[in-house]
Amino acid sequence: MQTTLFMDKYPTHHLDLPKAATPFESVDAIIDFFHDKVEQDPRACQIAVFDHYAHTRSLPEGEIAEDIRAAKHLVFCFGLKLPNPLAMAPRPRSIGVCELEDRFVITFLEAPNPIMNETMREWVGELVKIGPVSPSR
Repeated sequence: MQTTLFMDKYPTHHLDLPKAATPFESVDAIIDFFHDKVEQDPRACQIAVFDHYAHTRSLPEGEIAEDIRAAKHLVFCFGLKLPNPLAMAPRPRSIGVCELEDRFVITFLEAPNPIMNETMREWVGELVKIGPVSPSR
């Protein structure tokens, strides 16, 4: 997993996952995997799945890179504390999954809470360690 500054200001974590290195065969299967992780974590609550590809494609001025075949976000929140109104700004969290011809690209913005950031890094890391996958839903 790599960490970069997207647009020189947003700390972003990403993993380029070759399709040959994972049993997951689609963006939906990976989103389902993350859905299960959120459901199993009492600190987390799923909000939605957003089909970024379909939304952008539906816009007259929408642009999608030629190599992107699918792109979805799992939107969720780790709302452990709400100490003041400014805590709302970096929430909720999302993990993005893009499918390209030969790989998936998994991305998320760094969380302000280091423990939650590490949790998301662990979830993403499991994609390359997991064995055969059977659909959970």
